[in-house]
Amino acid sequence: MATPRRVNLALLAVLPAAFATGWLAFGVGTLWPARIVIAAHAATGIAVVLLIPWKSLIVRRGLVRPRRSVIAKAAGVALGVLVLISLAAGFAHAYAGPHTLLGLSEMQIHVGAAIAAVPLFAVHIVVRRQRVRTTDVSRRSALRIGLLGTAGLAIFLAAEAVDDAVRGTGRLRRATGSYPQGTDDLAAMPQVAWLFDTVPRLDPDGFAVLLRTPDGRRDVRYAELAAGTDEIRAVLDCTGGWYAAATWRGVRLDRLIGQHSHGIVTVTSATGYRRAFPVADADKLWLVTHAGGAPLDAGHGAPVRLVAPGRRGFWWVKWVASVEVETGLWSWQPPFPVH
Repeated sequence: MATPRRVNLALLAVLPAAFATGWLAFGVGTLWPARIVIAAHAATGIAVVLLIPWKSLIVRRGLVRPRRSVIAKAAGVALGVLVLISLAAGFAHAYAGPHTLLGLSEMQIHVGAAIAAVPLFAVHIVVRRQRVRTTDVSRRSALRIGLLGTAGLAIFLAAEAVDDAVRGTGRLRRATGSYPQGTDDLAAMPQVAWLFDTVPRLDPDGFAVLLRTPDGRRDVRYAELAAGTDEIRAVLDCTGGWYAAATWRGVRLDRLIGQHSHGIVTVTSATGYRRAFPVADADKLWLVTHAGGAPLDAGHGAPVRLVAPGRRGFWWVKWVASVEVETGLWSWQPPFPVH
């Protein structure tokens, strides 16, 4: 029988798991690990849905208890509403395709509601804290959580099979959950920037990228980069829920900075935005000036942007101003840019 305590403990396990796998999905890139993480994210989200009928009974009883403060009740209700909004937006994105509501995409609503729910979740745990019992960490409890997660995964796999069988919108998603938009069409490719970055207007004729390595420093003029003939067919997969494939042209990074066996290469935008990579990956990174045979426009990173195949869009630094080979570990940087 699903007692209130068991339901609450189950939610205490699956809600953080859903949040963690969601953020992990943004960070693991676009290759096979993304499929595993997305499946785990979907499974934990469905597990939350499975617990809603029992949790709704607990909420009803809690709302009529006179000894509970109005603030605690309001925080709990707000938390529930945000979780429901996040779930609804996530499933809508997955199976109804990309849409907007009040200027916000389903992915933005999904992520925004989840972030807003975090402080309320913390408050709810403090206000409604429960003492940990030996049975809470028993093998039986772990088995119950495991069965709940397994049920969520089974439902997700069944939903994917049905969607594919009926040729639903969800079959167009990549493993990351992103939908196609702007492949081989720069004009149709969304123009987005991370957080508070604004699009700078830079004159290509007077533009240069500063290269700083242990061998010295030099400025690489736009004309030199634009004359590059290194091409790469790569998919830009944005955490906003869309992806676009294009043939990008420019210069492979290792041709510019040389061979280095240790350290990191930090790529910095004209806006101050930056990402660090293992210097050994320089042969897998490109500074590009063209996409699909056409020069980049400002919204897509002109004069020069970074192309980092296999990584999510926030690694593809726009408006590259400098490239520096430094000592350190690339893993020391925040998993997501804070600028």
